[in-house]
Amino acid sequence: MADVTMLEGSTATMDELAGDASRLLLTESTTRAPGPSVEDISRSLQRFNWPDYVVFVLMLISCMVIGVFFGYKDHQKHKRQKHARRGSEALDYLVGGRKMKIIPVSVSLVASWISGISLLGTSTEIYVYGVQYCYIVSAVVLMGLMMNYIFLPVFHDLQITSAYEYLQMRFDKRMRLVGSILFTLASILWLPIVIYVPALAFNQVSGVNIHVITPIVCLVCIFYTSLGGLKAVVWTDVIQTGIMVGAMIIVIVKGTADVGGLSVVIERNSAGGRFEGPDFNLDPTARNTFWTLLIGGTFFWTSTNSINQNMMQRYLSLPSLGSARKALVLFLVGTTTLLAMCCYNGLLIFAMYHDCDPLSTGLAKAKDQLVPLLVMEVLGEYPGLAGLFVAGIFSAALSSLSTALNSLSAIVLEDFCKPFVSKPLTETQTRYIMRFTVLAFGALAVMMVIVVEKMGAVLQLSMSLGPVTLGPLFGLFLMGFFFPRINGSCAILGTTAGLLLMSYIVIRSQISIALKEIVFAEKPVTVEGCLYEFTPKNGTLFEADSTPGEKSLHHVSFLYYTMIGSVVPTIVGYLASFVLPRSKTDDIDPLLLAPFLRRFYRARDTKANHMTEVLHEFETKDIQL
Repeated sequence: MADVTMLEGSTATMDELAGDASRLLLTESTTRAPGPSVEDISRSLQRFNWPDYVVFVLMLISCMVIGVFFGYKDHQKHKRQKHARRGSEALDYLVGGRKMKIIPVSVSLVASWISGISLLGTSTEIYVYGVQYCYIVSAVVLMGLMMNYIFLPVFHDLQITSAYEYLQMRFDKRMRLVGSILFTLASILWLPIVIYVPALAFNQVSGVNIHVITPIVCLVCIFYTSLGGLKAVVWTDVIQTGIMVGAMIIVIVKGTADVGGLSVVIERNSAGGRFEGPDFNLDPTARNTFWTLLIGGTFFWTSTNSINQNMMQRYLSLPSLGSARKALVLFLVGTTTLLAMCCYNGLLIFAMYHDCDPLSTGLAKAKDQLVPLLVMEVLGEYPGLAGLFVAGIFSAALSSLSTALNSLSAIVLEDFCKPFVSKPLTETQTRYIMRFTVLAFGALAVMMVIVVEKMGAVLQLSMSLGPVTLGPLFGLFLMGFFFPRINGSCAILGTTAGLLLMSYIVIRSQISIALKEIVFAEKPVTVEGCLYEFTPKNGTLFEADSTPGEKSLHHVSFLYYTMIGSVVPTIVGYLASFVLPRSKTDDIDPLLLAPFLRRFYRARDTKANHMTEVLHEFETKDIQL
């Protein structure tokens, strides 16, 4: 049961731990009236019939049609424009010719961020650990402010295609390559999680093996992404978001009515201890507190939105900085709304199963199957509606997957190929490189699903593995934006230190999780109201060797991973600038710095130029004398 990071040094008292242990305190003496078995109930809930499959297949077909449409449209455009400037096809494919519209891009940003990980993982988080995670909305607000005033102005002023072109402008070619490699590694770790989540949901409602459905869905995504480029990705996102939001609303409304109304949902969650105010505990090893969510969450959200090619590529597809800022506002509104819906869905799951925990009975084989279980309970008897919701989960996953594949094609082309060729690539070469990249990374993601399914709850997993590379990558940009004295050599030292530290923390914590040395106290559940027979799982949640002990560095909350991974490289790089030859700050283009620092360097440049003119004037007078 320890498939999410929990620290041995929890601040909970032993009485609280004993109370939480009731989650699995089941004995063989448990008796109940004879009834259907859990296997019978599970089979009865797998009512994914032909109308559901039709809805699901129609969603996949619509995505392919959009890809074919935009692929054909762009092909005809470039065929007519025989004398178009070199690189125009890549510009259209990667950033939509920088002529995209605000609303579709905003919807695409929301769809890319709210993946299946969020749809299933957030609801599971609320069911298992309570509403503490919902306070991460404070980090979302801070992220929006930093995006608006720091990151968007710099990237839009530079008019770049790959966010990591910035690293070459600010440092050197080495750092651009380092940044692109870190992003690629982060994507490789993240993509299989994105694919695994909807496959898990599909398995719960239909019984189809996850290793059968993942290749099929991946092939569809590869098809429309490779054909239509960013335009296809954005417009399929619009359709997929509509499906996702519509399906969630149907489940929330129908589910709330089935349990007896909103008041019943609130009453049952209050009795079950799910509602709680912000936890202001300063212990950095506590799993979710207000401070871990505010500070750690701000670093995580900012890094994944500001310097992540998946997201920044959308902003760079808009024609102006003003358009990008408007898209950011719409993105924040949409993301916050969907986050609230996911949180409520978690409360609804507990209200539905408040007296018969499906995890304890085995009705749900994994924590992240709770949402699809609720869907079949609520919508299973209505032909097509369950298929609509599963299509919504797959839509969210397809959106994130297509975004990542399109971004990786931009990185491979702009950062791994163009800087290392002796002559410019032809349009044909460019086309093949971009399409092959999408195919290769899509296939790799499918194969890595085998590894991901062994590693636990998806929400924490995605926020734990990513920072190994994303944290040091964010640190690189912090060095570039805020510390002009740091040069490429100092940045490499800092990045190396961050990678080594984060690799140790994450690997060590994952080992501890696997060995059940680290556990978190979950909210209490009961099986007293179950009307079916089942074989109890484990005898107790807490074993003798899981009592609180000494804390180590790897016990720190996973929400702090990105902060540690970015702050440590920045500190090391800054200290190294006092030992190694540092950058000549006068040579740095002010456009490469955070906007609030530009005035200082422009003022200093103006002052230096004035002094030069004065000295030149005196020298001229001396010569005349």
